[in-house]
Amino acid sequence: MTTLTTRRPTPTPPPEERRHMILRRWITAVVIVLLIGIPAGYLAISAEQSRASGRDKEAESAAEGLRDFLPSLMKRRIFEVPIPEGSTRVAYFETSNWKTSRLYVQFRTSSEGLDTFLKGVGTSRAALEDGTVTISERDAGVVGWNFGLQGRAWAGTVHTQKDPRPSQDITVDLTEPDRPWVYVVSTANP
Repeated sequence: MTTLTTRRPTPTPPPEERRHMILRRWITAVVIVLLIGIPAGYLAISAEQSRASGRDKEAESAAEGLRDFLPSLMKRRIFEVPIPEGSTRVAYFETSNWKTSRLYVQFRTSSEGLDTFLKGVGTSRAALEDGTVTISERDAGVVGWNFGLQGRAWAGTVHTQKDPRPSQDITVDLTEPDRPWVYVVSTANP
């Protein structure tokens, strides 16, 4: 004989309180933002920075002649061209090939700024030879410098270092001793 047993229905849980439902949805939204939104935002920002960097490098590579900007700190360190604070009319141009890289820099500074620059390079004002232009015609032609101007008080020096450190050809226009123009070609042979 078979007896029928009746099962009791499982009690239904009480309905979720409104406050609990709002809290659960709020936590779900926060988790979604943290797991999806933040990485997606990071990727978007990173992609834009990469794109902007590429545009900057493309513009720099396409440039012909001096650019009226201060070279990046990295370039100044690599080529050992310490441009003094307060310098004006700063412009630069960089060329590179598989054998040699050159940074052409010009700026106007004060008499103290010139001393600071020369000391930073590893030389001094005593090394400047009056009436000497140390930058070759070829290098001057690359950026359009004219060292053949009459009535100018040119002085120059060459600061040579062992590879892989760069060597600098430095020419200074001392026509106005309080506001000299400095022209530098720093050459690195990696």
